Amino acid sequence: MSAMPQLLPCPRNPPDMLEIARTNDIVLISVIEAVFSGEGISYLIADQFMSVLEGSTGFMQRRIMVDPSQIDYARQILRESGLMAELQNG
Repeated sequence: MSAMPQLLPCPRNPPDMLEIARTNDIVLISVIEAVFSGEGISYLIADQFMSVLEGSTGFMQRRIMVDPSQIDYARQILRESGLMAELQNG
């Protein structure tokens, strides 16, 4: 049984968070979660339960949300990790 990834506490309510990436690729989401957790970046995976309910047709993508105070650092880390193509607004 694998351990669930630890979500870091976010200092703001989720509506105050900014979207940094959107994807259906659960492996990519896991990589981003690992990178953000390792760097101490507060994040939230939005719509993960809605994407299950829609029947895996690929209609509803999961959104990776980041605290606004860490958005620039999160983008830098994703660039350095080779995940630039997944960033919203480059």
